Amino acid sequence: MNLTAPESLIFWTTIIFFVFFLLLRKFAWKPILGAVKGREESINNALASAEAARLEMQNLTADNERILQEARIERDALLKEARDMRDKMIADSKKEAQVQGERLISQAKAAIEAEKNAAMAELKTQVSTLSLNIAEKLLKDELSNKEAQTKLVEKMLGDVKLN
Repeated sequence: MNLTAPESLIFWTTIIFFVFFLLLRKFAWKPILGAVKGREESINNALASAEAARLEMQNLTADNERILQEARIERDALLKEARDMRDKMIADSKKEAQVQGERLISQAKAAIEAEKNAAMAELKTQVSTLSLNIAEKLLKDELSNKEAQTKLVEKMLGDVKLN
């Protein structure tokens, strides 16, 4: 085997490449593939964790929306209840004020009627007292005179017979 310089270079390069390839395969290929496979697994784990975190965030967002909606509904219910209570209190106050107003009006009417009756009674008393005083004075004047007394008696007797 008589090889020329370029041929011998190709031959020895090929032999060294195969020896180097066998050494790499025996000592380095498995650790490199293991490192690549480990890196691939860690990337896949990170992607799975990111997907799980994304799903959890979606669930949390949905839960937050649901809780927020429930809080809005509860707030609306509380506001409606407060408005209803306010309206009821206003209506009760108006009704109570109307009842008290009617009671005060009826008390005032009763007081006015009582005052009116008292004034009428006092007026009657004064009128009767005044009438008696006038009658007494008239009778004294008429009865002081003998002729006037006789006329009065005759007139009264005439009235009695006519009735």
